[in-house]
This record gives sequence, C-alpha cells and structure tokens, in this order.
Amino acid sequence: MDRRSFMKKAGTASAGAMAAAGALAAPAIAQENPKISWRMTSSFPKSLDTIYGAADDISKHLAAATDGNFTIQPFAAGEIIPGLQAADAVSAGTVEAAHTCSYYFVGKDPTYAIGTAIPFGLNGRLTNAWFYEGNGNKLMNEFYATQGIYGLPAGNTGAQMGGWFRKEINTLDDLKGVKMRIAGLAGQVISKVGVIPQQIAGGDIYPALEKGTIDASEFVGPYDDLKLGLHKVAKYYYYPGWWEGGPTVHAFFNLEKWNSLPKHYQAALTDACAFANTNMMAKYDVKNPPALRQLVSEGATLRPFSQEIMEACFQAALGIYAEISTSNPYFKKIYEDQNAFKRDAYLWSQLSEYTFDTFMMIQQRAGKI
Repeated sequence: MDRRSFMKKAGTASAGAMAAAGALAAPAIAQENPKISWRMTSSFPKSLDTIYGAADDISKHLAAATDGNFTIQPFAAGEIIPGLQAADAVSAGTVEAAHTCSYYFVGKDPTYAIGTAIPFGLNGRLTNAWFYEGNGNKLMNEFYATQGIYGLPAGNTGAQMGGWFRKEINTLDDLKGVKMRIAGLAGQVISKVGVIPQQIAGGDIYPALEKGTIDASEFVGPYDDLKLGLHKVAKYYYYPGWWEGGPTVHAFFNLEKWNSLPKHYQAALTDACAFANTNMMAKYDVKNPPALRQLVSEGATLRPFSQEIMEACFQAALGIYAEISTSNPYFKKIYEDQNAFKRDAYLWSQLSEYTFDTFMMIQQRAGKI
C-alpha cells in the first residue's frame, strides 16, 4: 500500500471515529445537563424590589451557571399563588419553588418560625453563621422534609424596625387592645402583653391601617416601609424589631423535585440562593439610611420601645418557647441548638463587634465621621 493511499484511509477512519464520538457525546451531555424549567412563587409584590428581587437574583445566577439549561421563573405574590399559601403550594407540587418567609406558616407548625426568626433570636450575621456553619440548615431541613420541602436561605433583611403605630406607646398598658399586623411567633409573644395579632400580607397593610382595621403594623424597615407609604397612615415608628433581629427569607423547593435534580444542578441552585441571601442584606444596608431620612422628613416620629416593654416581651417569649418545647420535639431540638449557639456567639460579639460598633457610633453622633 503506498503512503498516499494509507493516509487517505487513515483520515477517513479518523473522521468516522470522531463523528461516532460526537454522536455519542451529544446525548451524554444532554443527559448530564437536561433542560429543566421551574416556577417560583414569591410571597412579595414586585413593587418591593429588594425583597422580591432576591427571586430574580436566584433566577439569573442559576441560568448563567447552567448555560440556560436549568431555569426558574419567578412570579409575584398572587400571580399564581397567594403570598401566604406559598409553602402549601410547594409541598403539594403545584409549583416547584417558593421565595417566602418560613414563619408565615407557624399555623401549620411553630417550628417554621425558627427558619425565619424568633423573638430575641439572632442578628443577621449570626443567623447566617448558624445556618451555614452551625447546624441551622441541617436541622431545619430535617423538619422541612416532614413537610415535603427542602429549604435554603435566600435573603436576609438584617435587624428590622418595630413597626408603625397610630398612637404613642409608652407603657405596657398602651399596648392593650392594639390590633397589630405581626408575623410568626411574635404574634403569640406580643399577645401576652395585650396586643391582638393579625396576619396580613404585605400588600394589604396600607389599606388596613388607613381604614382602622388594624392600629399598628410591622413589616421590614425604612426602604420597604417607605414604598408602602405606611408613614402616611401611622405616625409613630418604633424600634427595634425585637422579633426579627436577622430574619432569613427562604427558597423552598418541593423535596421530590429537589432530590431528582442532578447534583451539579443542586450545587448551582445552592450557590444562586447563597448569592441572593448575601446580596439582599447588602442592598438593605445601602437603601435603608436614605429611606429613614426621607421618612423622618415626611413626618415619621422615631420612638424606642421602653425597657419595660422589652423586658416583658422577652420573658413572655421564654415562656412560650418552654411551653412549645414540651410537646414539639422538632421545635425543642432546633431551639435548644440555636440557643446554645447564641450563648457563645454573643459572648464573642460583645467583645468584638459590639465594642467596635459602639465606639464608631459615638464618633458618628459627634459628627467626626
């Protein structure tokens, strides 16, 4: 066989082998990176761009990480599912995902509250530490699995405000009979001092305050509260939101759907949620200061909760946690774990963060920064 004939045949064989390999590779790649499209219902309206925007962050980062093969389309509250029915829709498989606050569903089980925040719990930084490096994600997902859900932190607002009141609140007696929109276990706690808690979706707060259906409402903080216009219907703006020192907003996924994902899709979705979680708090830290200035310039009156009110609510919270723990093993296990973490975390924080922040705040008040 001459050299020219041999090369021709070798080239033909090589091309055939490459074609065969390509034919085999394409289906294999398709199997590894299947086209998947999910829907994510939010518990928030699009007008609250920071808290709703985390769902958009998840969607964009997931699509980029998977070359558009795995996509999640967000829907605002009420577009396909009412905001306060998001967890049920995920459990039932009506939608694959939700972006919501776990504590909205305490009526199903009080353990849901710990997933977001409980009164006198953790601040935002420590909440993330407990979820990511403590036992938070592990323990909460043991509970969520009983509900047909897998959860990932996907937003944090940082410490919230104590809410808007139509009248000044100076003593415990001033709270008696006040109808207040408040979520999670905080409603049970504040009812111990005479408040009548109401569960109302964010978009319905303004008309309820305006009509006098409620006398007070908490929501998030200056940026979102300004968007809702709450200062126009309730003058007194209290702080701090002791029931939400660092509340987590979760991404919930139908457990069966989550388990069926390829592992690298699970990893990409986990990373997308982690970005949304960090980015939300960064946005609020930038947007809340100018919003607070505007609220005050438009008539909002800032007031701190008195020490008497704080102490009474703290003691009420401890009593409720002890009561729930006697009959709810999931709540007891997760609450005790978070409390143990909290004791050590605040021991360290009071030496480091608190001391540094206090000094810097004094300089700010003195006009030196």
